[in-house]
Amino acid sequence: MSIIGGFMEAFANSDIGKVRDMNQDSYYISDKDDKIKLYIVADGMGGYKGGEIASKLAIESSKNYIINNFDQIKKERDQIIELIKNAIEYANMVVYEKSKEVPELVGMGTTIDVCLIYSNRIYIGHIGDSRVYRLRKDFFRKLTVDDSYVEQLLKEGNITKEEAYNHPKKNMLTKALGCTAFVEPTVLVKGFMKGDILLMCTDGLTNMLKDDKICEIIKQNSEQASKELVKKANEQGGYDNITAVIIL
Repeated sequence: MSIIGGFMEAFANSDIGKVRDMNQDSYYISDKDDKIKLYIVADGMGGYKGGEIASKLAIESSKNYIINNFDQIKKERDQIIELIKNAIEYANMVVYEKSKEVPELVGMGTTIDVCLIYSNRIYIGHIGDSRVYRLRKDFFRKLTVDDSYVEQLLKEGNITKEEAYNHPKKNMLTKALGCTAFVEPTVLVKGFMKGDILLMCTDGLTNMLKDDKICEIIKQNSEQASKELVKKANEQGGYDNITAVIIL
């Protein structure tokens, strides 16, 4: 799937992987005619169909909140930050309330990354261990910080990056959307220039491929990168659902 808007174009691929029974990842990318350039990725978790429901609910509710309120705010940095923060908090409430209605859904939750591109800036709302990267010329940088136990250990200097990549508890989250009545997202603002490439992805990709390999694939053919990244992750085992969104 591709979308063109101004000089922007987006490509997305999502796959169940080689092990899971269902795909609990979800994503949203704006239509080419939409004035709001919005991109969302979520990785659900929970038994029964909880993960699938949580990720879809989170995306739908955060997307609708932003679209319905975007015209009501001044298009200034602080107002857009607040809009994204409120959208994710609203999505958290929707998912949490749904989990209380259906016994089988208790404990369901999801990661979420929301990217809104406006006036040469990326506004990123983040919860969990899905990620947003930016490739600028030859510099490939992870913009988000994982809300995870292993990320805490890394930050404290207790483990190396290599140890973090292979850590048995690397999937243990310290924060997720929908698991509690309130959650506070991280909201970042970064520059987005012509020629930049963004990658939004779930951990089904980053647990299978290291950053240098991901960067190499994007550089080889950015328009085919989302498809190729999913393919390579599956070739490495495909132990989880895999979603990759490329924004040019």
